[in-house]
Amino acid sequence: MYLGNEPQNEPQNPDYSSLKDEEVLWLSQEKPSLYKMLVDRYQAAFLRKAQSIVKSPQEAEDIVQEAFVKIYFNAKKFTKQEGIEFKSWAYRVLVNVAITKYRKLKQERAVEFLDPVLYENLPHEQDLALVADAKAQVEPVLARLPKPMARLVALYYLEDKPYKDIAAQEGLTIPALKMKLFRAKKMLREELTKK
Repeated sequence: MYLGNEPQNEPQNPDYSSLKDEEVLWLSQEKPSLYKMLVDRYQAAFLRKAQSIVKSPQEAEDIVQEAFVKIYFNAKKFTKQEGIEFKSWAYRVLVNVAITKYRKLKQERAVEFLDPVLYENLPHEQDLALVADAKAQVEPVLARLPKPMARLVALYYLEDKPYKDIAAQEGLTIPALKMKLFRAKKMLREELTKK
């Protein structure tokens, strides 16, 4: 006779710490709280790797955050690649994010320290007119997107506002903004290919 202590099929607090990274990744798709285990396992190493690429602790933190978001949302892509360890795949995602960020930072810094000789070679009025024409062609397509998505695309791509400013203006975290921009770009691409 049991007094309210019937055996259960699954333990209340199973110990997941002995699971391989791949198993934690797959289980985290059903139980997102498990993903923290992967973050805890890799965050310090990811930060070191990202900082070795961009040389900025703050940028490295952003990169690591974005990489973890991409890893989580692209978990199904990993499962299709048998024979590849999670660690290798996760580092590839991290390095790709870091390189993209590095290139963007390099461009931004190049503009900040513009040489006067280069300044003379900036676009002329007719070049700026071409850019304005391209923007005019994109705006009708943006109008077909949901307003919040269209606004984010316009702020980032047409007005060239940095993530930090847009995130503050929209009340979002930078990783959330990046995810929304990713989705908005996908929707925009679909709208552009409809023509």
